Amino acid sequence: MRRLCIILGDQLDRNSPIFKDFDRQQDLLWMAEVAAESTHVWSHKQRIALFLSAMRHFGAELTLQAYPLYYLKLEQHHYHSLGEALGNCLQTMQPTEVRMVRPGDYRVWVEMTTTCKNYGIPLKQLQDSHFLSTPQDFRSWAGERKQLRMEFWYRQLRRQYQILMADAQQPLGGQWNYDHDNRKAFPKSGPSVLPPLLTLQTDQISEEVIKLVQDLFPAHPGSLSNFNWAVNPSQAQQVLAHFLDHALPQFGDFQDAMWQDQPFLNHSLLASSLNLKLLAPLDIIKQAEERYRQNHAKLAAVEGFIRQILGWREYVRGLYWLHMPQWKEWNALDAKHDLPSFYWTGDTDMNCLRQAIRQTLQHGYAHHIQRLMVTGLFAQLYGVQPLQVHEWYLAVYVDAVEWVELPNTLGMSQYADGGLMASKPYIASGKYIQKMSNYCQHCRFNPAKATGEDACPFTTLFWDFLDRHEMRFAGHPRMGFMVNNLRRLSAGERLAIKQKAEEVRGRSGVT
Repeated sequence: MRRLCIILGDQLDRNSPIFKDFDRQQDLLWMAEVAAESTHVWSHKQRIALFLSAMRHFGAELTLQAYPLYYLKLEQHHYHSLGEALGNCLQTMQPTEVRMVRPGDYRVWVEMTTTCKNYGIPLKQLQDSHFLSTPQDFRSWAGERKQLRMEFWYRQLRRQYQILMADAQQPLGGQWNYDHDNRKAFPKSGPSVLPPLLTLQTDQISEEVIKLVQDLFPAHPGSLSNFNWAVNPSQAQQVLAHFLDHALPQFGDFQDAMWQDQPFLNHSLLASSLNLKLLAPLDIIKQAEERYRQNHAKLAAVEGFIRQILGWREYVRGLYWLHMPQWKEWNALDAKHDLPSFYWTGDTDMNCLRQAIRQTLQHGYAHHIQRLMVTGLFAQLYGVQPLQVHEWYLAVYVDAVEWVELPNTLGMSQYADGGLMASKPYIASGKYIQKMSNYCQHCRFNPAKATGEDACPFTTLFWDFLDRHEMRFAGHPRMGFMVNNLRRLSAGERLAIKQKAEEVRGRSGVT
């Protein structure tokens, strides 16, 4: 054998550079399902099923196209980890070279490079052409900059790829970012029109995988009864077309809004397909841009959607590879508490958390504001150890892969990096949730109150957070006004808030 060519579970891309110069007579493709990829965090059953089903569909496609493929199915071998499975193949096959597209996760990169080194076989890593920039591009851009703000990286990529541009240098509409137009809450009557739910066909491969996951991982969180995720490029294109046709026009206005018993609203549900490489980001961007040019959707909606892919997605990947592995150890706010147990069950009397967590367990999904300003906000105000928050997010969402999830969680959500990503912590009281949803109408807590029997735990912990970090943020240009508001409270009021916060933590099973 000349080359053993590795395809990882989130590299299911027929345009991958792994196929360039591939010789069907001398080379072999290699794919492996291993238990460790589902157990290094306590993965949601739908997350496991999605990865396995998508991998098997890709393997079946390669076999149909007569590619030589060595595929290890989970139920057919005893190897626990990717490194163990690869090591056995290297020992028996003895290729002259291993080829691999750069893994998305640092953990996998270490495991695979170490394994090849231990067996003395050269490893050639290929650049992941799925992305619109490289880690080296980002490192060069970062240079000596004191602040690495997404906005300026996004503008550079907009110019480079000529996306939503009036000319070579200037954006359509005269401004780069329409975020201020995309923060509306629904009226009191709720969403007027929601897109119909697209139901994807479950074929024999997916049915077999769903049964396998239930048999092998019965104690893992989540339900498999609502599995409805794209597992191949054809289904992913269906999801994309459905979003562009039905949801994009309303996406911009209400992308930050939440509503009782409405898990999907106008969101695209495309992240898992992007992260598995079932869709190409530039193709999505071009199709969305064309919808604007056809007057199907407003510029603010289209720009907001494109910014998530061209801006935020490329930005967090650049940051991840710039700062791993040390990012996992950061804990700028010295948060020490354990994650409350209700994060795994949804059994809490806080309605917003109950809504976000139960839909997560049901679907493996919550949209970005539910993640940032409900589950993430509570964890930050509570003072949960950041690595535990990261591991929960990585476990329970079907679209979670570490290169994108870790920066969003430890950086943006938990401020564990001390401001590398976000210029301030994303903190708020229960009043924010009341403003952006109708959750509070179905809750026994009062978001305006920090103390008393009906005090909202978010509001209590918000003031407690400011009290605990008063000196850190007193002179902060974007946080100072919050600290000033704290200082208007009497010593007795502050003591009552502190005692109520301790009660909240005690009620959650943590002291």
